[in-house]
Amino acid sequence: MNLIAAADENWGIGCQGKLLVQIPADLKSFREMTMNKVVVMGRKTLESLPNGLPLAGRTNLILTSNPDYRVRNALVLHSVDEVLKEVEHYRSRDVYIIGGESVYRQFLPFCDTVHITKIQEKYEADAFFPNLDEDGEWEITADSEEQTYFDIEYYFLKYERKKVRQ
Repeated sequence: MNLIAAADENWGIGCQGKLLVQIPADLKSFREMTMNKVVVMGRKTLESLPNGLPLAGRTNLILTSNPDYRVRNALVLHSVDEVLKEVEHYRSRDVYIIGGESVYRQFLPFCDTVHITKIQEKYEADAFFPNLDEDGEWEITADSEEQTYFDIEYYFLKYERKKVRQ
């Protein structure tokens, strides 16, 4: 499975339920990577999307502890185990964990690829992604040239879980 996120220099990903910054090329990359794929998100992430609606053109899986939560055009699940059982119906490379913080932390152990838009700024944040640079299990296997959006510099990075050497 994949995780996909945009993070600042402190691995901040959000503040008060919103992205730290919206970079058009990052949003385009996200859309292209996840289109016609499976996206897994928490309830708060769903509710932060435009009009609180599932993402069009994708299979949306929503994780919430609320047993009465319902949303049209999405499958609502109530535990990590339920999500893992559901995604068995799909190719692992077609499943993207898209947030928020607690969902990323719960699913990181089950993922082998992480796509990070690394923003060279420090923002006020109250939600964070685990720092993969300090985690010996991960290595950068692809990175882009420096990108800019007005005065913001950023990179597209691909982290992969290191293979266990026998």
